[in-house]
This record gives sequence, C-alpha cells and structure tokens, in this order.
Amino acid sequence: MGNAQLITRVGNNSAGLSRDAIDDLNREYRDLDFEARIRRVYQDFAPDKIMVTSSFAATSAYFLHIISSIRPEQKIHFIDTGYHFEETLKYKEYLIERFNLDVIDLRADERQHQITQDEQMWRTDPDLCCQVNKVQPLEDAKEHYDLWISSLMGWQTEHRAGLEVFEERRGMIKFNPMIDVTREQRDAYIADHDLPFHPLVEEGYHSIGCSHCTWKGEGREGRWQGSSKTECGIHL
Repeated sequence: MGNAQLITRVGNNSAGLSRDAIDDLNREYRDLDFEARIRRVYQDFAPDKIMVTSSFAATSAYFLHIISSIRPEQKIHFIDTGYHFEETLKYKEYLIERFNLDVIDLRADERQHQITQDEQMWRTDPDLCCQVNKVQPLEDAKEHYDLWISSLMGWQTEHRAGLEVFEERRGMIKFNPMIDVTREQRDAYIADHDLPFHPLVEEGYHSIGCSHCTWKGEGREGRWQGSSKTECGIHL
C-alpha cells in the first residue's frame, strides 16, 4: 500500500479505523526499523495531528533524539503529576535545551490533584491517583490528535511484549515504533550518540515515575512495590 492509499485508508478520524486498516499498517511498518518507522509515519499521517509524549524518564533521550532530528518542530507532551523526582525535572530541562524541544506540560485539575495529595492517594488507591494525575490529563489532550506516538518497548513488561506497532486505544491510533527494539539496541544507540541517561539510573533506578511510587530495581520491579500494579493506566 502506497502513502496516498494509506492516507486515504486512515482518513482524518482514527476513531473509525477498521481492524483491517490497523493490520495493513502493521504489515507496512513491521520490517522497518525504529527510525524509518517514525520518518514514514510523518508522511502517512497529518503531522499536526500527531501527538508525542515523553515521561523524561530513564532513557527518554534515545526517543527524543530521533523525534527531534526528524521533526524539530514536534511538540512533546509531558504529564506533570506534581510528584516527579527533582532529578526528573532537571533531566527534562537539560533535554529541552540540548534538543531544543517544544514541551507542553499536562496537569490534573488543581482541586482533584489536591485531594490526591491530602489523602495520600498513592498509598490508599494508586489506580485512582494515576487516573487523576496521569490518565485524565492525557485523555483531555488526546482529543486534539489522531495518532499518538509512544516510546514503549516490548521487553519492559509482559503487557508491552504483546503490543504491535499500531493499535487502536480509546478511539485513536497508538503508534509504538520502538516496541521491538531490544535493550541492547537501545543502549548501543545511547552510547553511539553520547546521550545521557536519567541521573537516577546510575543509582539503581531503571523505571522512573512519581517519587512516591518508584524504588530502585531492574526493569519495572521498582514501580508500585508491594502491589500487582505494573502500569499507570495511560497505555492500557
């Protein structure tokens, strides 16, 4: 399927995208590498309808380096939960300056956020805390876009291992160009381009989210310790 055909097939409203169209996209992109997939998606979809998110976590420099080199004007959405490590915010500012990023901060309703703080909801109901501070702000922003580019990699969790390059999530197209990138490939790219890891990585944090819910540990084992929770909800 050529680019013109693909654009016609996708149209301007991802909510109406059929299962067959998703399957066609996956066949078209499956054999491309990470960088080629991102270059191609900006040809096949309207660039101003593409949303990019970053948590500015462990290895976000890898993803953002490629995005910013392919489309320097791409806006990056960051969910500011109000509970990030200070190191995360400093890492974010460093990458903004280094890659000249245009970052949009997404925040929860102020009153609802305050309730999560007053009730220490990360302890009593972490799913609801994530819903208020992460999921809902992103859902509100997604209304303006047709396609969402994420930086998920399959080796990170069992759930992510089952994802495809393209999927439909809550009425929009989710694009996971890094889903089959191995940890070794990621680390090699970071080394080759002299990119910085999040400063907490060298202290033993390998998956970095809100400070209340993040501990040292390999992979996602340092997130939400003591519970079966492995995802905040934005990728479910």
